Amino acid sequence: MEWILLALLGALAAMFGSIVGLGGGIIIVPVLMLLGPELTGGEISHATAVGTSLTMLIITALASTLSYAKKKLVDFKSGWLFFITSGPAAMLGSALTGRFQGAAFSLSFGIFMLLMAGLLVARNYLKPINRQWPIQRMIVDANGQEQTYGYAIVPALAIGFAVGLISGLFGIGGGSLFVPLMVLLFRFPPHTATATSMFVIFLSSILGSGMHGWLGEINYWIVLALVPGAWIGGKLGAMIAGRMSGKGLLWLLRITLLLLAGQLIYEGLTKL
Repeated sequence: MEWILLALLGALAAMFGSIVGLGGGIIIVPVLMLLGPELTGGEISHATAVGTSLTMLIITALASTLSYAKKKLVDFKSGWLFFITSGPAAMLGSALTGRFQGAAFSLSFGIFMLLMAGLLVARNYLKPINRQWPIQRMIVDANGQEQTYGYAIVPALAIGFAVGLISGLFGIGGGSLFVPLMVLLFRFPPHTATATSMFVIFLSSILGSGMHGWLGEINYWIVLALVPGAWIGGKLGAMIAGRMSGKGLLWLLRITLLLLAGQLIYEGLTKL
C-alpha cells in the first residue's frame, strides 16, 4: 500500500511541478517530512527528504524537458549558460542541507517561499525591465510564434548560482526563483521560462543529488517507488502547461508558494 501511495505522490508532485516549473520537490519534501512514519514506518530527516526529492527531480525534469522540447519551448543555449554556475552551486547547497536543524530548515524554507510568493504577487504592479540586454534571443515554438527576450552574461550567471544553491539546499529545483526572475528581468515568456527552468533543474539535480548520495542523504527505496509516477506525471504536467495561458501559470505558482510558505513557517515555529 505504501508503494502505491508513493507512486501516486510521485505522479502528483511531478505533474504539478512540471506545470509551474518547480520540479515537484515543492510537494515531495514537505510530504516526506510530515508523513514519513506513515509512508516508511520511520521518521525521515529533512536532509534525507531533500536528497531523495532532488534525486527524483532528475526523472521529473527529464520527462518535462523532453515534452517541452517537442513543442520547441526549451532554450537550450540559455539553459547551458545558467548551468555553468547552477551546477556547482547545487553541490554546495546539497553539502549545506544537513547543517540546518529541523526548525531552522522549516523556517528558512518557508520564508524563502513567502518572499518568492510576494515577488509574484507584486508582479502585477511591477513591469518587466524595459532594457536592451546585450544578448538577444528569439525562440519559435511549435505553433510558429516568435518570442523575443534577452539577458547579460553576468546577471545570468548570478541567477544560475542562486537557482543551483536553492535547488541543492531545499530540493525543490529552484524554479520558484528562476521562473519569476527570468520573466521580470529578462522578459522570458512564461512558457519558455518554465520549460528552460526544467532543463536547468534536470542538469543541476544530477550534481546536487550526487552530493546528497555521497553524504548518505538519499533513501533509494523511496526514489524507486516515486520514479514511475514521476515520469508519467512530468510528461502530463508539460502537456497540461502547454494548454494553459501564461497568466494562469503565474497565478498557480503564486497560490502554491503562499500555501506552502504558511505551512512551513507554522511548522518551524512549533518546533522552536
